[in-house]
Amino acid sequence: MKSDHHVILRVITKTLIPVIVLYGLYVQFHGDFGPGGGFQAGVILAVGVILYALVFGVPSAMRAVPPAFTRSVAAIGVLLYAGVGFWALLQGGQYLEYQALFQEEPGGHHGQHVGIILIELGVLFGVSGAMLTIFYAFAGRVAEIRDEDW
Repeated sequence: MKSDHHVILRVITKTLIPVIVLYGLYVQFHGDFGPGGGFQAGVILAVGVILYALVFGVPSAMRAVPPAFTRSVAAIGVLLYAGVGFWALLQGGQYLEYQALFQEEPGGHHGQHVGIILIELGVLFGVSGAMLTIFYAFAGRVAEIRDEDW
């Protein structure tokens, strides 16, 4: 019979990860009104996956959140961020001029809210995807070094 010395750590981690993800989403969507936003939320969400990898193993984390997915999410984040800027340009405004998104008069708030939410989502995707891609790259390299004969 195999004994698991890390059962408490695994149970606590399974309890903490949903709380970490929920807090990351709170930081993301509260960033419109106060401190927080896409960068902080992206780091928090990536930390949830990194915690999972540290406790359950990198291969298990790579099965749950594949490296191809993290790279795709990072690319989608950059495209979303840049896309909002180009959308404003196509509407006759300046790059990332939120009022131009819906051709509002100066002082309009609808474009401001939509633009900020989209930009912050782009930053969230870009940061979380990049952090996890970098973590997987380093974690894979450490595993290769560990397997080599010294």
